Amino acid sequence: MAHDEQVWVIQREVLEETGLFQGLAFDVAPRLERLFAPGTTRFMPRSEAEDDPHFKQLIPYVILHCGDRYLSYVRGKRAGETRLVGNRSIGIGGHINPADDMALFGDLRQTYLNAVQREVDEEIHVNSDYQNRIVALINDDSNAVGSVHLGVVHLWTLEAEAVEKREQMITQMAFMTPEQLAAERDTMETWSQLCFDALIAR
Repeated sequence: MAHDEQVWVIQREVLEETGLFQGLAFDVAPRLERLFAPGTTRFMPRSEAEDDPHFKQLIPYVILHCGDRYLSYVRGKRAGETRLVGNRSIGIGGHINPADDMALFGDLRQTYLNAVQREVDEEIHVNSDYQNRIVALINDDSNAVGSVHLGVVHLWTLEAEAVEKREQMITQMAFMTPEQLAAERDTMETWSQLCFDALIAR
């Protein structure tokens, strides 16, 4: 981790104002309205944010699927979050940085959308048309990683399984059926387990 990396955070008390939850919340629109209100976000050093549960680092978490098959991979040793190395994931995403903050007139939603596109483009190349929907927020205060992060879960519906990896931290990447993912559930990072249970294994 770069000690001077600046990451986008939201005060925990702002999240609590919208109704604190554990797991996934599907009433996304009113929560994002509050979270993206002027004055609710700031950048702070990641080295500080990782140890301060008074703040939540906002993380886009993009799940890609084509038909009934979902993109999955294992986080390799070059993963930015070392505590997740070796875990299987169904989400692509990462931190929002000052470089994403190019929106006019302080439009926090545009800053966020800039970050989503950058994170996906850094990790994978999607050579397919797709539809993008925000389907949930994810919060997990049961462990050290989750207690300082808040995820925004996107579902990308691809027209074709045309995805290539760009980062070395992505290993064993493949599209998998719900049945195949169920067999790997115990190896998944917590956020992926929560998303799998609520969105895929229904």
